[in-house]
Amino acid sequence: MSRRPNPSRAIACAVAGAALFLAGCGAVKRCAYEGFDRDEWQQPDRVVADLALAPGAKVADLGAGGGYFTFRLARAVGSEGRVYAVDIDEGMNAHVAREARKQGLANVRTVLAATDDARLPEPVDLFFTSNTYHHLEGRTAYFRGVRERQLAPGGRVAIVEFRPGITSHSTDRKTIESEMTAAGFRLVKSFDYLERQNYLVFAPDGADPEEAAR
Repeated sequence: MSRRPNPSRAIACAVAGAALFLAGCGAVKRCAYEGFDRDEWQQPDRVVADLALAPGAKVADLGAGGGYFTFRLARAVGSEGRVYAVDIDEGMNAHVAREARKQGLANVRTVLAATDDARLPEPVDLFFTSNTYHHLEGRTAYFRGVRERQLAPGGRVAIVEFRPGITSHSTDRKTIESEMTAAGFRLVKSFDYLERQNYLVFAPDGADPEEAAR
C-alpha cells in the first residue's frame, strides 16, 4: 500500500533543507549521517540501554560521525566513564568536541582514526559501531586487532548494521558472524527489534560468559 503525500512533512523537510544549506556543509553532512526521522527507526535509547553499561565504563564509538550515539553512550557511563568518538573525518570530530562541551560532557574524547586502526589510547570495555561495519576493509584482521590490543578484559564488541535490501551500505548477518568468528569472537547476544538493522554483541572466544554479559 502506498502512502498518501503528507504536505506538512514535505514543508517541514523543505524548511529543514533550507536551514541546513544556510548552516553549511558540516550540517548537511551530519544530516546525511542521521536523517530527519532516525530516532523513530533507530531507537537509540533502547539500543544503549540494552548494552547495560556500568558506570565508569570506557567505550569506543567507531564511526562516530556527528555524535548520534556518542553523547548517549557518554551519559550512560557517567562522569567517571569515558567515550572515545572515533572517526577518520576531522570535521566530524571537531563538531563532536564542540557539541560535547556545549552539553557539558567532559567524558567525551575524539580520536582521529586510520582506515585500518581505531588508534585508541587505551583498551575499552565496549567497542561500539553503528552503520560503519560495511566501510571497513579487512574486517577480520581489523577486529582481530581490536580483540588483541583494544579490548579490556571482559570487553565486548557491539555491531549495529543495516540489513541488505534496506540500503546498499549494509552487511549480511551471516557475513558479520563469520568474520567475527574468524577474528576470535563469539556471538553472545542479538536483538531483533530494529526494523532496518541487525544488532549483534560479541565477546572474545573463551571469555567468561558472566563478563561478556556486563
